[in-house]
Amino acid sequence: MIDWSWLGDHVPAILYRTGQHLYLAGIAVVVGLAISLALGVVAARRRRLYAPFSLVSGLVYTIPSLALFAAMVPIVGLNVLTAEVPLILYTLVILFRNVVAGFDAVPPDVAEAADAMSYTSTARLLRVELPLAVPLILAGLRVATVSTIGLVTITATLGDAFGGLGYFIFEGANRSFPTEIYAGAIPVILLALALDRAFVGLQARLTPWDRRRPEAVPA
Repeated sequence: MIDWSWLGDHVPAILYRTGQHLYLAGIAVVVGLAISLALGVVAARRRRLYAPFSLVSGLVYTIPSLALFAAMVPIVGLNVLTAEVPLILYTLVILFRNVVAGFDAVPPDVAEAADAMSYTSTARLLRVELPLAVPLILAGLRVATVSTIGLVTITATLGDAFGGLGYFIFEGANRSFPTEIYAGAIPVILLALALDRAFVGLQARLTPWDRRRPEAVPA
């Protein structure tokens, strides 16, 4: 049963926790993307570095999220870094590989044509390679964002200041109060779905050339 009166009384708190949830997820995704782009450019230029970068990020992903959050407390104390460092590390697993895959997808003849036009390395990266890598980068960003929205719920174990919507889930479970669990779980699901759709629309706008034509129906 849902206690509608409780929900009505806690609308401001739900909105606050939703904003906090987006804030924590947004920092992780933006910083993770910036780091992944930098590492991805280096790995695409120097392929021998791809394996160690990929190995380290893969090892991080095997660590259970709850254990990683707890392990950060003795290192950085109990502050926003305690939540953000693990969240950022988890985004790197997805984003780094997609960034490198995006650059690898650039046709060699296009890169050679840019060189023939006397593009500098930086100009070729920004004006040729990066735009062509956008579809795969956005695909990774889409997955990383939805994944991070889910992971932020775990930060509630660190305390109220880092709980986001997970605060309601853990509090509701401790109190055996389903309404409070729903107050946290349902907005998390809606946020993930909304952001997933938003990235689909963004990718369609930024990469109109990458839209797949509908297949012809055989007669």
